[in-house]
Amino acid sequence: MKPKVIVTGATGVIGKVVVKKLAENYEVISVARSLGNDLSDENFVKDWFSTHNADYLINLFAMNDHISGENGKRETLFDISLDTFRNYMEVNLTSLFSVCREFARNNNNSGIVNFSSIYGIVSPQPKMYDGGEKHIGYSVSKAGVIQLSKHLAVHLAPDIRVNCVVPGGVYDSQGGTFLKNYKDHVPIGRMMKAEELIGILEYLCSDKSSYTSGSTFVIDGGWIAV
Repeated sequence: MKPKVIVTGATGVIGKVVVKKLAENYEVISVARSLGNDLSDENFVKDWFSTHNADYLINLFAMNDHISGENGKRETLFDISLDTFRNYMEVNLTSLFSVCREFARNNNNSGIVNFSSIYGIVSPQPKMYDGGEKHIGYSVSKAGVIQLSKHLAVHLAPDIRVNCVVPGGVYDSQGGTFLKNYKDHVPIGRMMKAEELIGILEYLCSDKSSYTSGSTFVIDGGWIAV
């Protein structure tokens, strides 16, 4: 029998690749807002996880400012609203905690894999964003994901292992200037292909990682080593 894995954010840039690749060896349950799943609704989360059990949970859902601000121009640090900052915390941390907690409440001897970002470890570089702001709420919330994962790893042990993956930038038809700036910074010289995250997920969602918990895995082509 194939192990069962729940993938949240299943229709996103990374999620759709993860679902397709893992489906070869896992029974995959897809969860996404576009599929009618509102993970910011605590009552929905409680009800859904009470009836959907799995061996593993991979959390890919998140709020991210892939798209520039009005008229294609990014806001500066002094322009962004506190409401948008709060929204990042609500989705990327509060809702993530809710999802992890309800999964843990309804499953034993299982594993959770959360996704942070390199911007949860280092600051975005303004030159990558035309001198504008890669939203500070994204970076701060993704830093919180790392600590949330460590906290859960301690408090859910030994029944549930919790780890965190920190990916670098994933290629998704970004513009030429952005790609050039990115390539110039990362030692491997290119952005990541989403498929290159499958190996670490297969490890964390298997018995091979039976003694791995509370760990943070940086998969960034050497970005933060520079």
